[in-house]
Amino acid sequence: MRKHNDQFNNIALNIAYYRKKAGFTQMQLAETIKISRTHMSRIEAANIETSASLDTIFDIAEILNVPAYKFLMPKD
Repeated sequence: MRKHNDQFNNIALNIAYYRKKAGFTQMQLAETIKISRTHMSRIEAANIETSASLDTIFDIAEILNVPAYKFLMPKD
C-alpha cells in the first residue's frame, strides 16, 4: 500500500466525479489535455498505483473549471 493511499483515492474519485459533472468522457478530457485515454483511466482508478504530474492535475482542474485543491477533498 502506498503511503498516502487515501489522498490518491480522493484525487482519483474527485477527478472522475468532476469530469462526469462537466460532461466529458475520459477520451475527450484526455485529448484536451494531450494525454492518452489509458493514462486518464489510470489517474481515475482509485486502486491502481499511477502517477500524474502536477502539470497534468492542474490542466485537468483548469479544463473542468474546478480549483485543484478540491481533488484532495473527501467525498461524502
